[in-house]
Amino acid sequence: MMEAKDGQAWLGTNGYGSRREEDGVCHDDSATPVRANTVDELHSLQRKPQVVEDRHRLQLQSISASLASMTCGIGPKLVNGDPARKKEMAGKAVTHHQHHITVPTITVSDSDLKFTHVLYNLSPSELYEHAIKYEKGSFITSSGALATLSGAKTGRSPRDKRVVKDETTDDLWWGKGSPNIEMDEQTFLINRERAVDYLNSLDKVFVNDQFLNWDPNNRIKVRIISARAYHSLFMHNMCIRPTYEELENFGEPDFTIYNAGQFPCNRYTHYMTSSTSIDLNLKRREMVILGTRYAGEMKKGLFSVMHYLMPKKQILSLHSGCNMGRGGDVALFFGLSGTGKTTLSTDRNRILIGDDEHCWSDNGISNIEGGCYAKCIDLSQEKEPDIWDAIKFGTVLENVVFDEHSREVDYTEKSVTENTRAAYPIEYIANAKIPCVGPHPKNVILLACDAFGVLPPVSKLSHAQTMYHFISGYTALVAGTEDGIKEPQATFSACFGAAFIMLHPTRYAAMLADKMNKHGATGWLVNTGWIGGR
Repeated sequence: MMEAKDGQAWLGTNGYGSRREEDGVCHDDSATPVRANTVDELHSLQRKPQVVEDRHRLQLQSISASLASMTCGIGPKLVNGDPARKKEMAGKAVTHHQHHITVPTITVSDSDLKFTHVLYNLSPSELYEHAIKYEKGSFITSSGALATLSGAKTGRSPRDKRVVKDETTDDLWWGKGSPNIEMDEQTFLINRERAVDYLNSLDKVFVNDQFLNWDPNNRIKVRIISARAYHSLFMHNMCIRPTYEELENFGEPDFTIYNAGQFPCNRYTHYMTSSTSIDLNLKRREMVILGTRYAGEMKKGLFSVMHYLMPKKQILSLHSGCNMGRGGDVALFFGLSGTGKTTLSTDRNRILIGDDEHCWSDNGISNIEGGCYAKCIDLSQEKEPDIWDAIKFGTVLENVVFDEHSREVDYTEKSVTENTRAAYPIEYIANAKIPCVGPHPKNVILLACDAFGVLPPVSKLSHAQTMYHFISGYTALVAGTEDGIKEPQATFSACFGAAFIMLHPTRYAAMLADKMNKHGATGWLVNTGWIGGR
């Protein structure tokens, strides 16, 4: 391609606008030049291979099926690309006006006449552009990270989480003490329809096709359909990013999220207690989000799904950080959000496998996620240099406060929330292990942020003591992690993650005891809170 004098790109018949010389004879390939005003027009002139066109068509068909309405026909027609760019291109095209007047006969629903543009697996740069241009409250900070706001909800809403109770979920943990609040399938479909109708009403939706679990034998394909670029970038960072070849052969997802968090649920719908609802249907392999834009609901919702699917394969799912010494010794760090999992697992002297969610199979340990979700309150370069360095272009900063002119973030400021967060790909940590897998753990460390100063700093545990502390899960719920929590509160969270487990805690504890005995792991209790009284 050469630049013409009038600023237009010229293409010769060989597609390169060049002259080639063979056997001493100069062949002019620049005959019959084709002009294009923009790169998009230039690309449109280049014929796509049929296999690529077929793949795009199948992608759209699959996404269209995901967004199909249960009651209103098939939903809108889905097309690839940014509607703003298509309008811009259409404005430059020459239009020929015809004066024929016709009266169309409409035999389909209004939704069938609408086009919704699918923005499929966009790059971080593209998502930055969409967030800054269209989403109020999105800015680039001095480090290059994207700062954004999650709206009124700045933490998870566990009391608004529902799970469909049906014949496939008889073995779930139900009843007193369980985080699983039941709903029926009809109510789920009502909320699903509300979410799908909202997404179908938009000019564009963001679609991510990604993976969970770095163990290739047990990975899960997930599709996230959302309305915000910020949510798409968040999940791009937090899930495992497929290669181009893997994306071409992705096929149908194993689980789908419909994130319509900008739109509330109907509070008069059965089982609803507020305008927020996070609904899981394990039989349909679907999750619906209404009434909250806090991105952590997607991450933890998928974690709940893994807590259901993995034990069925005799794989233990764990709410833990994980790192490995240079000699291959793996350590697990159990604990609730804010107790130190991310900080302790991100150690410059050890290799990071993951900061929050893992699976322990017969092959060893594997990270569920492709990124880290670190708390940012009081973050400093001196105390946590690796996390500090990871906050750069591509990282999402949630609900932080920054200087209006310099765009430097004040991590001590908590006027929006104490639960300020950074979501970044795991490879942003210099000593991360890619792929994020390791041998069987040698140390199992239970973290308790004790708000009352009762627990000793470090305790070595027998296997029986390890199971006791694992099932009881004593810690303090720290401010900001959940909506409405302002001060530390003593709590007992089974398996150090009761909000996410799907089966009875003893099921996970029995699997942990079996694996620790089999592989000779040692249990520890570490107090990351107050020592020696308040």
